[in-house]
Amino acid sequence: MNIKRTKEEIKNTIEAYLKKDEYGAYEIPVIRQRPMLLLGPPGVGKTQIMEQISRECKIGLVAYTITHHTRQSAIGLPFISKKQYGGREYAVTEYTMSEIVASVYEKMEQTGLSEGILFLDEINCVSETLAPAMLQFLQCKSFGNHKLPEGWIIVAAGNPPEYNKSVREFDVVTMDRVKRIEVEADFEVWKEYAYRQGLHGAVISYLNARKQNFYQMETTVDGRNFATPRGWEDLSDFIWVYEKLGKIIDREVVAQYIQFPKIAKDFANYLELYDKYQTDYQLEEIFRGHLDEILLKKIGHASFDERLSVLGLILSRVNEMLKKAVQWEEYMERLQSCLLEYKELTESDSDDADGQELFSDICNKLNVNYTKLSKSELLGREEKKQYQRILHALERFGQTLKLEGIRERRQSFARVKELFTLEHEAYEGQQNQSLEALEYAFDFMEGAFGTGQEMVMFITELNSNYYSVKFLEGCGCERYFQYNQELLFDEKRRKLLERLS
Repeated sequence: MNIKRTKEEIKNTIEAYLKKDEYGAYEIPVIRQRPMLLLGPPGVGKTQIMEQISRECKIGLVAYTITHHTRQSAIGLPFISKKQYGGREYAVTEYTMSEIVASVYEKMEQTGLSEGILFLDEINCVSETLAPAMLQFLQCKSFGNHKLPEGWIIVAAGNPPEYNKSVREFDVVTMDRVKRIEVEADFEVWKEYAYRQGLHGAVISYLNARKQNFYQMETTVDGRNFATPRGWEDLSDFIWVYEKLGKIIDREVVAQYIQFPKIAKDFANYLELYDKYQTDYQLEEIFRGHLDEILLKKIGHASFDERLSVLGLILSRVNEMLKKAVQWEEYMERLQSCLLEYKELTESDSDDADGQELFSDICNKLNVNYTKLSKSELLGREEKKQYQRILHALERFGQTLKLEGIRERRQSFARVKELFTLEHEAYEGQQNQSLEALEYAFDFMEGAFGTGQEMVMFITELNSNYYSVKFLEGCGCERYFQYNQELLFDEKRRKLLERLS
């Protein structure tokens, strides 16, 4: 199954394992909660989805690459203790707590989360001395005498033998005690993720044109060549930063991430043209509403790769604007909830605090919540940015109240409401700019390609992007809805013809 379905399956399993009856006992007894074993090629996202799952399920996460461990670190070190048996004292060998099990308890103390995921990567590549202990752990959820706490679920991952020479085959006894999930690379699913994460437009448009290069693994006399989703994402992050620094991404840099020489060379050439087309086709002028008839004719007669690259540039700019609009909307919704809470406090007679003190209470409450969630590692990068943005705005509002010496409750709320109104005006400005960018993009698409396949691809890509879908749900872009409706009609007609044939 693809990584998206794998993530859903793990979340569903966690929900089932953590379901309790009316007496507080787990519906599925701990001993029957099979560890999940993800088997799939490297770089498809097995490790990455674990952080997403723990945040979305609001549970803890402890992750280990098990090949880094010895038998001693996994099981613990032996020591001699004294025991009484039948009135006689004996020297008995015991073990200190496993580093892995101890890490789970430390995570519980650190985050306050009593339930979580213990993720063990490269589980089928352990050393010969550690292998028996790992099999016992998968079967009994314990290292020696130290059991994993109840409420902690084991998820393990490994690569098939063709990808790793160190792989050990699990026997039937072990495999019959795990929940096995086969994972495979899927470009369309990854593309949804790529859009939401804001991967570089050059990476997405290149892979749209050359899907076969999304995941490649090849063994040659010189070693193994490979291109993986992990490599493309890390390369994308590097391209963004290099652009900010004004540095050039050449073939040598690409090859550091995409370790498949033919693909690295191809992408480096594509990236060079991608950057060139931004100037050649006057991208900035397009998004100011200035269309050059000569350039429209030029792109209309260009090669397929060139048209696809320009389409990628247009999509990248549009998606960037729509993402900003959606993030602004989420920011305003959270800020408004803080304003409404402040209004209730200023209208309440529950205490004698003045307006500034009550506003400080709102800020402190939000800051405590943010600190708690951060400490529990339940916030993603974008969520952290949103919290920081809101806290920064509230800090500015509070500073204004202090500088202007406003303490009376109703006056304080009225002033904060004025400041919120300014934020709302900026939000509306961003919404208008985003819609305007979309309209300019449609102007260009119609002028260059009419209703051809490029327009179909443009609409399809908008429908693949979380941020564009969310923005378009509430915007008034008539051309989008018109083309989208026609696209859906054509798709239904195509499927109908396929069924009839």
